[in-house]
Amino acid sequence: MEFSINAQPLEKATTGCVVVGVSEGARLSPAARQLDQLSQRHLSRLLKQGDLSAKTGKTLLVHGVPGIASARVLLVGTGSGKKLSVRDYRTVVRSAVLALDGTGATSALFCLAELEVEGQDEAWKLEQLVLTARDVSYRVTRVADVQDPACTLKKVLLPAPHKLKPAEAKTLIARCQAIANGMALTRDLGNLPPNLCTPTYLATQARSLGRSWKLRVQVLEQKDMEKLGMGALLAVSSGSRQPPKLIVMQYSGAPKARKPIVLVGKGITFDTGGISLKPAPEMDEMKFDMCGAASVFGTLRAVAEMGLPINLIGVVPTCENMPDGNATRPGDIVRSMSGQTVEILNTDAEGRLILCDALTYAERFQPDTIIDVATLTGACVIALGNEAAGLFANDDALRDELQAAGDYMGDRAWPLPLWEEYQEGLKSNFADMANIAGRAGGTITAASFLSRFTRSMRWAHLDIAGVAYKGGKDKGATGRPVKLFCRYLIERSGR
Repeated sequence: MEFSINAQPLEKATTGCVVVGVSEGARLSPAARQLDQLSQRHLSRLLKQGDLSAKTGKTLLVHGVPGIASARVLLVGTGSGKKLSVRDYRTVVRSAVLALDGTGATSALFCLAELEVEGQDEAWKLEQLVLTARDVSYRVTRVADVQDPACTLKKVLLPAPHKLKPAEAKTLIARCQAIANGMALTRDLGNLPPNLCTPTYLATQARSLGRSWKLRVQVLEQKDMEKLGMGALLAVSSGSRQPPKLIVMQYSGAPKARKPIVLVGKGITFDTGGISLKPAPEMDEMKFDMCGAASVFGTLRAVAEMGLPINLIGVVPTCENMPDGNATRPGDIVRSMSGQTVEILNTDAEGRLILCDALTYAERFQPDTIIDVATLTGACVIALGNEAAGLFANDDALRDELQAAGDYMGDRAWPLPLWEEYQEGLKSNFADMANIAGRAGGTITAASFLSRFTRSMRWAHLDIAGVAYKGGKDKGATGRPVKLFCRYLIERSGR
């Protein structure tokens, strides 16, 4: 989908459709009023007939409106208030794209950034319009002969902003396109079946990403991990015939002297639970257990396309968690790269095992900040549902920055505690720690486990188990939290 600024007067815009808002009481948005005047109150007459409910997101497609060049006008309900909530604004944009998809309108002028949104400026409305439209237009690439039809809306025109210079608006649109491209890559990787999206496949994709965006890519093999003493990571991969990989992708957009930000993404390409086998229902969704890794891929792609003046490193530990005669058993004790020993009480608590070695490895880059991202615990879904990721940090400022970035983008994360009391449940009679505590506070004790490997670093952890993908009839990866990461990195870059 292509986005550009419209330079033509509203009545002369040669596009397949003009999209405008209507609120309760047939109150027209500024652009809708202009169209109504140009058409000799054609739109007002239709609204008086009751053809459109002004409920947020309801739409009415009108053909042949006199006095304008566009073939169609799409009226979108904006509710009863003078100002939209941020959620309702995205609903309006989403409804407009869905209403036009499948019509003859391959291009449309979206006059929606003029709508008033609580607490948000013109730049935010423009950003969210582009990102929401791209989200709606995404299609899963099927491993089948017949593909779903592509979104028929190919070109979106936007009125010239009032408070942004043309060059600023152009830059903003390009930035949003880059973020959307990163989200699409994340979704593409997450949606692949696990027999195709293996650790080796992810390593191949990393090398391809490196060639396309001038990233430095290194892939560590099993023998390399053995030399480094990554006993925790290798314990998880021991039951699989797929060789594990540790993927390192480096983007250099700032002088070498500037310390990098490191993103570490959990890459379990399929999770059976190992010997602690999961129940069969919905086990197919465990192909999404690499969505943390996929979000690191997507963020690096977006940052490289935006050309942000930062240094960013992505570290992706990736393997399968399978039951096998060689698989790790409950009760086994392994030594992590940090030298700390772990008693593995449950082999289905494997994400923290591959992450702890990756976090220790990432320390060699002397990062300014390190953030890990993982579909780590079902307990996070119980605690926060499917709306917010769980957010933990050993630095209050970092926690606040990440939460603010998520709030801005509608990719929300909610802070949870890391109090020392939660460490009690991880005590072991036989090793430095166990890999699980009791059922209570499971997402917190998982983060507490990871905190033992990051005490010397400015660190945050995002548990995205509830937000990385959807199940049921809407099953598929969401691309979260790429928007959150990109906003945080844009702020850190000074852009």
